[in-house]
Amino acid sequence: MLSKRKKISHDTFPVAGLSIYDPVHLGIFDDGHLAALELIYRNILLGGEPGAGKSVCLNNIVAHGALAPDVDLWLFDGKEVELGLWREVSDVFVGPSIGKALAALDALQNEMNRRYEELTRVRRRKINRDDPLNAIMLVIDELALFSATMGSKEEQEQFVRVLRDLVARGRAAGIIVVAATQRPSADIIPTSLRDLFSYRLAFRCTTDSSSDIVLGRGWAQQGYNAATITPAERGVGLLLAEGGVPRRMKSAYLADADIYSLVDYARQMSTGRAA
Repeated sequence: MLSKRKKISHDTFPVAGLSIYDPVHLGIFDDGHLAALELIYRNILLGGEPGAGKSVCLNNIVAHGALAPDVDLWLFDGKEVELGLWREVSDVFVGPSIGKALAALDALQNEMNRRYEELTRVRRRKINRDDPLNAIMLVIDELALFSATMGSKEEQEQFVRVLRDLVARGRAAGIIVVAATQRPSADIIPTSLRDLFSYRLAFRCTTDSSSDIVLGRGWAQQGYNAATITPAERGVGLLLAEGGVPRRMKSAYLADADIYSLVDYARQMSTGRAA
């Protein structure tokens, strides 16, 4: 659920000792409260036109994962430039290859099934922070490249089918899916897939229907329309959580220099743990 905290100040945010069980900082809401999400046992879909700020927000999510020792990062980047800066601290990195993407999804699906078998054996419903088992954060950018552009139609359909299974069943097994697209359309984000995402974040869209593709049918008519976000409002989006209404927020910005610093720090943390 959305984490409501005190109004933002000039305080810095701690980066050491982060956990995937802690809220992930995304930015601020219009009312000045922090926009932070509990992503464990959840999934998030992000969509918006090119340049709307989707990648800016995505970097905040990946940064948390990179600095949390209890999560493995699986990054799918069909363009190799959006998530490429995080490549050296990822556990799995897939570039523009539908074959490698399908192989990785298949491995992740098998791991999910293995975890459920173990949970059944010990009579548990889900993993928790005390387990000697990392959560897995699967981040996909750009979704359309794998589901509608690269490979054959059969491969694209297989990608969507396995991804839907991971989104539907992976939460209790500690598998978090973060999917982003700059082509919010029904062929890229089928309703059967979109409705499985606990969180949906729509950045500026070109049409009312594109906004509804991300948030869900009918929200634009109710006044929650990402098409009304102006081109100058980069990083501004409408965030929808389960059982709530969309809230307008602005993503925190990480420059490339910030990302490189975080990557270096995450690598140092990993080296220290290994030692």
